[in-house]
Amino acid sequence: MKKPVYDEAFKRQTVQHIKESGKPVAEVARELKINDNTVYGWVKKFAAEPEITAAQVFKSEEHQMREMQKRIRELQEENEILKKAMHYFAKDRR
Repeated sequence: MKKPVYDEAFKRQTVQHIKESGKPVAEVARELKINDNTVYGWVKKFAAEPEITAAQVFKSEEHQMREMQKRIRELQEENEILKKAMHYFAKDRR
């Protein structure tokens, strides 16, 4: 039996669907009647692409909250650094 060949666009769409839906890879593979390992390989290959990463759905509200809190801390640190730099350069003008 000949092994089916899937084009790159189909593979990317499948990985994006997995990220957007939050469904397990195995479930999507069963829906598409494709071997789980094949789909896992696609996820490994394409999941880091920016457009696919942006489509990722958070697994839970708790996870989303942790990510937001992390981002807030990063922004607060950046603000503190900018404030210190502003004071440093303001002193040089005098």
